[in-house]
Amino acid sequence: MIKKTIIFPALLIMVFFCISQETASDLIAIKGATIIPVAGEDIPEGDILIRQGLIEDLGKDINIPLNARVIAAKGLYAYPGMIDSLCYLGLSEIMVLRSTVDHRETGRINPQLKTVEALRPDSVHIPIARANGITAALVAPSGSLITGQSGLIRLVGWTPEEMVIKSPVAMHIEFPSLPRRFGERETEPCEESSKRVEELKKILNDARYYAKRKEVARKNLLFPFPEFDEGLEFLIPVVKGELPAMISVHMEKDIKAAIKFVEEEKIKAIFFGVEQGWRVAEDLKKAGIPVILSSLNNMPPEWEDGYDGIYRNAAVLHKAGVKFAFSSQSSSMAKDLPYHAAKAAAFGLERKEALKGVTINPAEMLGVNHLMGSLERGKIANIVLADGDILELRTNIKHVFIDGKEMDLSTKFTRLLEKFKKRN
Repeated sequence: MIKKTIIFPALLIMVFFCISQETASDLIAIKGATIIPVAGEDIPEGDILIRQGLIEDLGKDINIPLNARVIAAKGLYAYPGMIDSLCYLGLSEIMVLRSTVDHRETGRINPQLKTVEALRPDSVHIPIARANGITAALVAPSGSLITGQSGLIRLVGWTPEEMVIKSPVAMHIEFPSLPRRFGERETEPCEESSKRVEELKKILNDARYYAKRKEVARKNLLFPFPEFDEGLEFLIPVVKGELPAMISVHMEKDIKAAIKFVEEEKIKAIFFGVEQGWRVAEDLKKAGIPVILSSLNNMPPEWEDGYDGIYRNAAVLHKAGVKFAFSSQSSSMAKDLPYHAAKAAAFGLERKEALKGVTINPAEMLGVNHLMGSLERGKIANIVLADGDILELRTNIKHVFIDGKEMDLSTKFTRLLEKFKKRN
């Protein structure tokens, strides 16, 4: 009897300690918000329960534990955290200072390059983008021909390793294209462009041969392994269809050539840029290739496209059934990601589809839709609470959660504002 009286209070203390620990950080309830789940109908005056970084439950009148931290969100709108489909956050600080720009490597063929290894978690642009509702971003390399591997990061973390969600996500390729001046009419590809396409094909064929030699050597000890080639080693997942190639392509004829290239090489592909995608939307649909649109702040590639060619692009692609996503293609302007979707919505794209272009669509393209991109049970609690439509410039972001933890929304701009408010 004495032993039982000693153990029982000890168990109560342990249970109370576990509950109090969970209350401190792991159990949060958002009450009364209009939930915009993206994957499903909107839920007016709904609740969201976050436990240990995941969405445990959401809906109307859900069961909320007494020890949960409650955030009164009546009058606010709950959105999934936005995903920038291609940017240079953490890789570029001041474009005119080369020492602060690390998304471009020397050389033309760099399949071994990984952007996540060059991340700067202390980048001033990351908290600014985060404060505007962006919770994840694909950080990509740039350069010539084969530029390297991109990685998907969460916009919080003390080290690059803490920030990485998935790496690699894609192998990036700059598809050879004929240079044109603004307003110049389409001309035939130059000889140099054709040579670069053939060079790209040869590199992929070399990777296939390299992979086959390795497989044969593994099965038969009489055959020697090929001499290690770092570049070809990282291209093996591409030629096997395990890692998508994200191909930068812009003009109509180049998009058609890139579609043919993908079909001939039998690789998995995502197109980036695609400013004249509206001209070949049916071809893209038939090929089943999703696209990530470049910044809608860019100029039209040809004068004949009109000022609104880039803005109408997403609506035409959606009507044809092509999956698309938006990108900021920047670091300092990554905060403006939602307004790229807003521009497309102003030029014919349904507003719901515009929202999908910064949430669930990029999540599906990048292979993380089981983790994020919508508000659903079991997904990571990347949640944004705003006082209006998240695509509207006038909307204010009130709360941002990444992995279920509330983020500090202060930035360089807010600190400067507070500083100058105190000035006489």
